[in-house]
Amino acid sequence: MRRRGTRAGSTGALLVLCAGGVLLGPAAALAQAAEVSYATHCVPPAGIDPVDGTTKVEITAPATAKVGDTVDIGWKFVQAASKNPDIIDLPANSVQPSGVLKAAGAQTADVALRGPRENPAIPKGGAMVLSDMKGTLKLTAAGEVTLTPDAYTVNAMSTDTRCTPKETVQKAATIQVTAGGGGTSTATPTHSATPTGSATPTHTATATPTATGGTGQTDFTGKEVQVPYACKTPIGDKNATSPVQIDAKKSGGSYALTVRFKKSVMDSPAEIPKDSVKPSMEVVLGGADKGTVHVEGPTNANPVKAGDPIEIPDLTGTYKPGASGSSTLSPGVLTVKALGTTTTCTPTKTAVSLTLDTTGQPGGAAGGTSVSGGSAVSGGSSGSAATGDDGGLAETGAGDHGALKALGLVAGTAILLGGAVFTFLPGRRARR
Repeated sequence: MRRRGTRAGSTGALLVLCAGGVLLGPAAALAQAAEVSYATHCVPPAGIDPVDGTTKVEITAPATAKVGDTVDIGWKFVQAASKNPDIIDLPANSVQPSGVLKAAGAQTADVALRGPRENPAIPKGGAMVLSDMKGTLKLTAAGEVTLTPDAYTVNAMSTDTRCTPKETVQKAATIQVTAGGGGTSTATPTHSATPTGSATPTHTATATPTATGGTGQTDFTGKEVQVPYACKTPIGDKNATSPVQIDAKKSGGSYALTVRFKKSVMDSPAEIPKDSVKPSMEVVLGGADKGTVHVEGPTNANPVKAGDPIEIPDLTGTYKPGASGSSTLSPGVLTVKALGTTTTCTPTKTAVSLTLDTTGQPGGAAGGTSVSGGSAVSGGSSGSAATGDDGGLAETGAGDHGALKALGLVAGTAILLGGAVFTFLPGRRARR
């Protein structure tokens, strides 16, 4: 009986369908796909312990192509190495993967891939469901080109979990490249591979960043730290812990600071009118520099409905160094004014979010105090803030505009008549 094509051709066609119709270059043959698994070490956001697990991926690429072709490469997650921590549910379409695939053999290249932010809702402790990633590779030399998966990053609600191989990973696909279009048979290194998305995956360090002088760097991302607060409210004292991050952008000899409160899920039990909540903070300087820097945020632009999160917007201000050397920045006293009342929250333990190599400026901060008159907190000592028994608020996941979970209006009639105050709810500790 006559067969309708070779077995290899049927298998290749089936794999194309399984890979979701990965596109081929103009002269490429049917796509091939292979699954590999490898031990992986994943580093979640600060405050969550690293995870060791197994990554299983399927790489799809054309079996043959010619020099000069740009071929499409697919990465399908059969299994991610880490799960969603047992802290919060991840909503649908909140997770985006990006990664790097190593090309070797006739040519070498790092192929950057990215997937769309598409996922089903993922419950606490549930397996991570990651979208398929795609990238392209321009073939520059004849011969055998092997493709091997490498590190990848999982971005969930503005936080990154970085996963890297713990062992040598086996190649997942091979492209047989033939000469064509005036190409050369000599292997030529290239780094022209680009993701089909709009950006290249970033791999930022998780340690407390330090701005090193002379590098030309202008943007500095701080470490997210858990800060335990002791708050004095109009109706009594409250304790709470909140994640805070301090970032800086250098302009001349000064730094524009941005303080972010992140990972919050506190809802308001009552209606809050617009322009009625005004937050500010005194950032504590340590190390070479001394004093505080006042930062503040705008009032709430819109009313807050009962049941909606009460958001603390980004707090901004300018830090003008008063000393040269290694200077630290830590979250300090937080003040929130709302409907005629004031709540003051003082850290019970300092936590350095950002370290900068500074150059003293005339009239800088060394030895000074907050220009706003807020209480200066002795600071500058490093270390992570402890999570208190009364605190331990939201520990993972962050929105684009963090809401301070510890913040909420008391809904009692008498309190509402006199103004708004803030209360704090117990939450989970970070998983150890």
